[in-house]
Amino acid sequence: MQFGIKTSPQHTTWQDMLDVWTAADDIEVFTSAWNFDHFYPINVPDTTGPCMEAWVTLTALAQATNRIRVGTMVNGIIYRHPAVLTKMAASLDIVSNGRLELGIGSGWNEEECDAYGIELGTWAERFDRFDEACQVITSMFLNEATTFDGDYFQLKDARNNPGPVQTPHPPICIGGQGPKRTLPTVAKYAQHWNFPGRGRVPLPEHRALLDDECAKIGRDPSEIITSVAVRYDPTTGPTAAAEQAAEQGELGADLVLMYLPSPHRADVLESIAVELQKIS
Repeated sequence: MQFGIKTSPQHTTWQDMLDVWTAADDIEVFTSAWNFDHFYPINVPDTTGPCMEAWVTLTALAQATNRIRVGTMVNGIIYRHPAVLTKMAASLDIVSNGRLELGIGSGWNEEECDAYGIELGTWAERFDRFDEACQVITSMFLNEATTFDGDYFQLKDARNNPGPVQTPHPPICIGGQGPKRTLPTVAKYAQHWNFPGRGRVPLPEHRALLDDECAKIGRDPSEIITSVAVRYDPTTGPTAAAEQAAEQGELGADLVLMYLPSPHRADVLESIAVELQKIS
């Protein structure tokens, strides 16, 4: 089992985030670091507070680190055209010397979309658009030029030059757990599946559904790793966080992300790492 960190760029300062990521880069037990892709704070009573943009902060954090893999958990397809997103991903993979993980999802935040004039669409429209986006992204990573004529995206000889450092492309991480649309898309396109853990159905049952989707298309399910997040609680400390991580590992998680609350503090990482090393 591997471990990473996640810091939301909300209700925080740039310096605090920078301190956490550079500290994690120096601690071997952490293999990856992630932010999120929102314009407003989420999961808080007041969404009017500060929230920095994902790709600007991710690029800066990639430049400030040397070893740790970097990614956004996950980018909302509704916010950026997938061809532009692919170009951004290839460039950041170059800038980071091949350390990018490309997290993508259909998007869901109605408040942000209404405020920014972005069309969220119905549930079906969101997932139809996401399926098209996955086709565009993978084609632009794998082919010299992509022509695509979909309901949501149209490309004509679209190029992605220079391409990414990683071959055939940076690992694609898809977040979500819906059995009807998300898991079949994960089976087709992802190398990494992030299980949000919503609802009462546990990880093993969802992973079994994903494995079934892989079987339908003849894909080896071992090609897809599973990640989950554990929210670090400063009141219970690193031992409790490590125990939760161990439980997730027993349920089948390959990667556990320590979701650190804001205000972010770099000094908690050493004690968390000590406890995680006991279960790794």
